[in-house]
Amino acid sequence: MPTFAAFDGTELAYHEHPDGAAARPLVCVPGGPMHDSRYLGDLGGLSAHRGLVMFDPRGTGASGVPSDLSSYRCDRLVDDLEALREHLDLDRIDVLAHSAGTNIAVMYAARYPQRIDRLVLVTPSAAALGLTVTPEMRLTVARLRSGEPWFAAAYAALQDIVAGEGDDWQAIDPFIYGRWDAAAQAHRADDERHRNDDAAAVFAADGAFDPESTRAALAGLAAPVLLVAGETDLNSPPAMVAEMVAMLPGAELTVQAGAAHFPWLDDAAAFTAAVDGFLRSEGSAASAASEGSAASDQVAAAR
Repeated sequence: MPTFAAFDGTELAYHEHPDGAAARPLVCVPGGPMHDSRYLGDLGGLSAHRGLVMFDPRGTGASGVPSDLSSYRCDRLVDDLEALREHLDLDRIDVLAHSAGTNIAVMYAARYPQRIDRLVLVTPSAAALGLTVTPEMRLTVARLRSGEPWFAAAYAALQDIVAGEGDDWQAIDPFIYGRWDAAAQAHRADDERHRNDDAAAVFAADGAFDPESTRAALAGLAAPVLLVAGETDLNSPPAMVAEMVAMLPGAELTVQAGAAHFPWLDDAAAFTAAVDGFLRSEGSAASAASEGSAASDQVAAAR
């Protein structure tokens, strides 16, 4: 398992899928906040199309615990991603981030725009850009699941939560997945065991986000951006994600039908097709590298 030193000397780790360094990897940042990368798996088989570098943020998974716990704050985590880029010896990187991890990726793109080639934000968080997910946005999306056998109890719990009158978060777990089957339930149980709760408590501490400055910095971002929303995701409703698209130059939105907060689990084929297609689209470094490799193969075959 490869490791590298962060800006403050903390030893950080990442995992490669498939094993072995890829020439042009997709750097993947987990959410949570402050989950390790295990729950991402291989992103529904995306590793068959692109080498993945799965980053464990400080204090999670195989990464070390920092001496300064305030370094768990989101804005300080941005420089861990830059240290990983330097370790990989890449001038520019493609980044995929999920959920709360998209805050790190968005702020990285704002701070180091020249280091981003392509950016994929999967069921993103609204915090870094200062967007609001309203109760009605959540309830509207939740009502799409009204035909599910668990809907009545879960919807009642959600109504209490958005009204500030309840906190039965476990009751609304079925909404997080496109199918609340045994696989989803097992994923949820395992996912809960791999979050650093102490780090999560610091992630969004005062000063972590400066939406106005971040939006201003992103106004000149040249890198193409793909945002993936789940049709039934009440955590990152498509209406909010569409607002985010409008703030990012050159951004495009795909809403995955029938998916919720983990679209690669709900329909792996649809998810990988959308992401791989975006990464291979004209103008990306990955596409150029792929075309260069294909040309080299043709020359070799002709000899």
